Amino acid sequence: MPINVAITGFGRIGRLILRAIYELNRKDIKVVAINSSRGDAASNAHLLKYDSAHGKFAADIKTNDHEIIINGDVIKFFTTRNPEELPWDKLNVDVVMECTGAFTSKEKSIVHVNQG
Repeated sequence: MPINVAITGFGRIGRLILRAIYELNRKDIKVVAINSSRGDAASNAHLLKYDSAHGKFAADIKTNDHEIIINGDVIKFFTTRNPEELPWDKLNVDVVMECTGAFTSKEKSIVHVNQG
């Protein structure tokens, strides 16, 4: 059974984490959600696909309003700055990769634990 991961903060670090999971073919890790307060799913998918430093990501990437689909894997996409609005419990998230840089202490990051 894979570990369900959510990535919050989909800048350079968040995108590279997701890319590494796919490029290393990590079947034991499943990205189930991405949260980015900057841009919609389509804009973020474009940035994931075309990286100026690491080149083009060799994956089939599609989007709809609230999802990014990578090689057929559906990943829910959220656009909130408030982590209390993220449904980690409903998505059975096991691990949150906190890549915003805003929640760097236990006191600040506990909100992700409280969300499920």
